[in-house]
Amino acid sequence: MPSQKDVVEALLKRETYEEDPGHIDMCQTHISFVFLTRNFVYKVKKAVNFGFLDFSTLEKRRFFCEKEVELNRRLCPDMYLNVVSINKSETIKVNGKGESIEYAVKMKRLPQEKIMTKLLEEGEVNGDLVDEIAKVIADFHAKAQTNERISEFGTLTTIGTNWTENFNQTEEYIGTTLTAEEFKMIREYVENFMNRKKLLFEKRVAEGKIRDCHGDIHSGNIFIADKIYIFDAIEFNDRFRYSDVVADIAFLAMDLEFRNRRDLSKVLVNKYIEYSGDHELTRLLSFYKCYRAYVRGKVVGFRLNDPHIVPIEKEQALKEAKAYFKLANDYALVV
Repeated sequence: MPSQKDVVEALLKRETYEEDPGHIDMCQTHISFVFLTRNFVYKVKKAVNFGFLDFSTLEKRRFFCEKEVELNRRLCPDMYLNVVSINKSETIKVNGKGESIEYAVKMKRLPQEKIMTKLLEEGEVNGDLVDEIAKVIADFHAKAQTNERISEFGTLTTIGTNWTENFNQTEEYIGTTLTAEEFKMIREYVENFMNRKKLLFEKRVAEGKIRDCHGDIHSGNIFIADKIYIFDAIEFNDRFRYSDVVADIAFLAMDLEFRNRRDLSKVLVNKYIEYSGDHELTRLLSFYKCYRAYVRGKVVGFRLNDPHIVPIEKEQALKEAKAYFKLANDYALVV
């Protein structure tokens, strides 16, 4: 069986593809290799197991590719095309002959200059656009599935499990991406908040606010093109997607504040409340902003141990992770 390194090298060659790919660019996350061709994007899951995520076998990667397409068609039906096999006979080919050695999610390519993160850097995002995004998210949440099983993920038991996992997985990074003081402060804040707001969490469950959400709404997962595309919903762990709707909106609000656009964060929250009628979410907003900033600090920090990441990218990851943990600490100071 060829290694993922062989697959990556093959996908950087034009002859590997069914169509003429034109110029091929590759970028990485901590869990994926992403290949950008002229008209399409091919996303291959890394063979990793982080405990909360397990792509360690070929069958698991195929399963989660299929789940990714299914889930993301809720918000981006024309962007997520299908799952393709990568086969090996004499050569490695997409949808070729021979044994299937890897799978990839195939997507329609949208202009990279239309990614929201880049538009924010260029000052091209205004309140009207954020208003439109808030409406898309509110409508999505209104239709999102909820049931007895999903509601269990809004209980303090599950929320506490998520936080415990975060603390366990970041303990080794104390002194590197976060300070001992930040770690202690945030953990104490979380424990105290959950103890004090027990009835509020129970009320949110009873009112059906726990839904099959997106789980990863930030500016890097939003295209502002011919319409709003909110893509890359979490497929690898239901526990991260089944959540209070405020956890979804808090992620983008936090992201805007991370990028020094608190003005747009306020617009987002106020407009979401207007469209959803969920005025109570403000009581949980700082808690979930803290959670989202902490998770971002954690996953960006994972890049420090990724053998596929070059040193200069690790330097940037270190700087970014520190900034996220500092922001999480700032939210923990909000009374």
